[in-house]
Amino acid sequence: MTEKLDNKKKAVSDIEKLGILMPYWINHNNDHIRDNEKWLEKIVNLGLEEVGHELREAIEILKNANRHIELANKKLEQSKVPKPGAISGTEKSQKPPKEKNQAERLLNFHLKQIGVIRTPYIDNAPYQPVEDDEGDFRIVVDPQYVDSLYKLDGFRYIYVIYYIHRVKRELSGLVSPPWTGGVEVGVFASRSPVRPNPIGLSIVRIKDITNNEILTSGMDVFDGTPLLDIKPYIKDLDTKHDANYGWIEDMEDREHLLLHIRGIPHDY
Repeated sequence: MTEKLDNKKKAVSDIEKLGILMPYWINHNNDHIRDNEKWLEKIVNLGLEEVGHELREAIEILKNANRHIELANKKLEQSKVPKPGAISGTEKSQKPPKEKNQAERLLNFHLKQIGVIRTPYIDNAPYQPVEDDEGDFRIVVDPQYVDSLYKLDGFRYIYVIYYIHRVKRELSGLVSPPWTGGVEVGVFASRSPVRPNPIGLSIVRIKDITNNEILTSGMDVFDGTPLLDIKPYIKDLDTKHDANYGWIEDMEDREHLLLHIRGIPHDY
């Protein structure tokens, strides 16, 4: 009986994950289609007819594939799937004590991806956002959250919270920031991406918002980074005038380090 219940829970969990993944796939594919269409226009202007023909065919295939994913997602939403909270009488008899359930909820939770971050960075990214960085920097929010962007364009800056999905290094309590010449500090006293929970935070400027896309100033993340949340940066509330530089103030090359912290390009 326990094995049967576990299998049922796993099926519901997989269906929930699929309900999150398919809208992401659709949105991600649309990004690729837009990029391909931009390049198709350039190719046609260059007179490369045969290349353009093949790319045009590929775009149509991508669009057709996306239509099927959209249909699959719609059918999934319409399907009669048992909700995670719905349990049978037999399952109730197998339910652990209330206290244990509460403890499990506190220890086990998940975050939902709400979009994707697009940047020019594939293999290397700056340590901090560079305000005037060149390239295409966009936050693509999943379409179902487009209403959540209402009046966000009234702010100049936003916090971007994301999942640092490409971290491969093992966690260590002590880290050595790359711009400190070997100085070691605790991971919580650093901005290292290798953390107990690999969650990143960047402050960027809003350039424009169109539908579910936010054009921003430079970001310090890889292309395709999963988006977790967006919050407005509010004057006075998010500016602490008595903030300091902590252990960085004791560094000999302090002024040089501050250039890194501020994301200011320099020659040395």
